[in-house]
Amino acid sequence: MLEVGNGGMSKEEYRSHFSIWALAKAPLILGCDLRSMDDDTLEILGNKEVIAVNQDKLGIQGKKVKKNGELEVWAGELSGKRVAVLLWNRGDSKATISAEWSEIGLKSSALVDARDLWEHTTTHSLQHQIQATLQSHACNMYILTPQ
Repeated sequence: MLEVGNGGMSKEEYRSHFSIWALAKAPLILGCDLRSMDDDTLEILGNKEVIAVNQDKLGIQGKKVKKNGELEVWAGELSGKRVAVLLWNRGDSKATISAEWSEIGLKSSALVDARDLWEHTTTHSLQHQIQATLQSHACNMYILTPQ
């Protein structure tokens, strides 16, 4: 059961929790009281782009593909030759994490569009890798679409 909205975690920790469950194709069963959800909880649980990763018709579970200390990269294949990627800082301080295309199942020469599922923005024509600087316990989640 999801812990989002039950108290005891920061907004970034709740985003990370929801993102990893979505990527792992775990059942998104709410564990909080719907009557007392705050705006942050509603924003996280209502993110249609993250939910779409969980519900992708290909149905392939994402997995951890890289670990460097407290920094992790998770990835999973999606329909339409897309890849879902999660860059996750599980550490206690701000850190930069990257994922090379070859680590996440893309051709190293690929040009990709990266859709940030939490910021709802797209970066076009990325080459070789995706990188982010993340606060403690935070994650970024993307859908990478080869051009």
